[in-house]
Amino acid sequence: MSEIRSSSPPIVRFAPSPTGYLHIGNARPALFNWLFALNQGGTFVLRIDDTDRERSTEAFASAIDEDLAWLGIHPHVRVVQSERLALYDAAATALRAAGRLYPCYETADELDRRRKRQLVRGLPPVYDRSALQLTDADRASLEAQGRRPHWRFKLSPGDVAFNDLVRGPVHVDPASLSDPVLVREDGTYLYTLPSVVDDAALGITHVIRGEDHIINTGVQIQLFEALGAAVPTFAHVNLLTTRDGEGLSKRSGALSLRSLRDEGVEPMAVASLAVLTGSSEEIHAYPDMTSLASHIDLARVSHASAKFDPADVMKLSQRLVHALSFAEVADRLDAAGVGGGEAFWLAVRGNLQRVEDAKLWWDIAVLQPIQPSPDLTGEDRAFLALAAARFPEGPVDPLTWKTWTDALKAETGRGGKNLFLPLRRALTGRDQGPELGNYLPFIGRERGLARLA
Repeated sequence: MSEIRSSSPPIVRFAPSPTGYLHIGNARPALFNWLFALNQGGTFVLRIDDTDRERSTEAFASAIDEDLAWLGIHPHVRVVQSERLALYDAAATALRAAGRLYPCYETADELDRRRKRQLVRGLPPVYDRSALQLTDADRASLEAQGRRPHWRFKLSPGDVAFNDLVRGPVHVDPASLSDPVLVREDGTYLYTLPSVVDDAALGITHVIRGEDHIINTGVQIQLFEALGAAVPTFAHVNLLTTRDGEGLSKRSGALSLRSLRDEGVEPMAVASLAVLTGSSEEIHAYPDMTSLASHIDLARVSHASAKFDPADVMKLSQRLVHALSFAEVADRLDAAGVGGGEAFWLAVRGNLQRVEDAKLWWDIAVLQPIQPSPDLTGEDRAFLALAAARFPEGPVDPLTWKTWTDALKAETGRGGKNLFLPLRRALTGRDQGPELGNYLPFIGRERGLARLA
């Protein structure tokens, strides 16, 4: 059984590769790690896994920083794997010296043909370790032909067991696995070795990640032990899928954090839905990370896949918008050119899907000319003319609307929709919108009379 860490503050990590934009599926493990650290006073490490030299870019690395900040995740430590190669070189040298890292010379085509032959014979398609039978002369001959070795980690026999914080006791049988390639022919490293070396060097106590890494964990535990490093505690959360059950890919751009941000979705709606989907907790839009962290329990995460519906995040976002105070949105309103201060925000927020939609209602109130409705009957036109004549004198305040409509109701006998809808259409050009008692003061008497005419 792998070592269980003490109760000291945890050190966790999120390790994205800068090969595309983060999507909602990436956000899930990032959030679980951040909330776990936040709830226990721990440390969150952002590790940029850029060992894939061909596809990794600085632009995507910067985008990861921006997207995490928007989501509300602010790493305590940030490291980049391409700056830590000396650590991996030292670990590889130690593993070679211990006989755990051995050179292999097969080409990809040769390995593929070998796997197919094994399948035909009813054998598991695992590497047969034939490279271990090569003599020094054999290796010299192959290298003289221009072949360069890739390097495999020799797995030890015997069950690998660990206690998963989500799934309980987990067992991985190394006999069913090929010895993993840790170093490519060109000397660059695949994911596994740098990941384990960094986890050890950075003192990572808990590795919280997707369930697709469970088999990797069995391999990595042996690698931790081979390097003489303490084994972290592991937690494997279920994966987010689309509503149709398909996996999420950052290369497709589907449900990227960037696209959700551009659509005006509130980050806490994304955070709440990303971690609560697929758990026994009720899905609720939490206003901040601290309150969300208090409701996260890894032991209550479902083992089944969690389906993410973009429509749900918009609903949660809308609920958050309706509860936002003016202080929380003042800067965003100012940047959008929305005036009116707190009174205007309180007048319109209940009708908004996004904070930025306040701009529409500001423009309607103070800028946009309102076109007469083509559906107005002659009776409605006469009613609006009367309404203009009865518009209260003096400044327009929140009581003006009630005073005005009460008088019109008494004089005309109109009520309900027949009373309010023609006025709303004339004043705003819309059939629905903010409660006009609080909104009318921003239209004002002059614009109101012009629109009634």
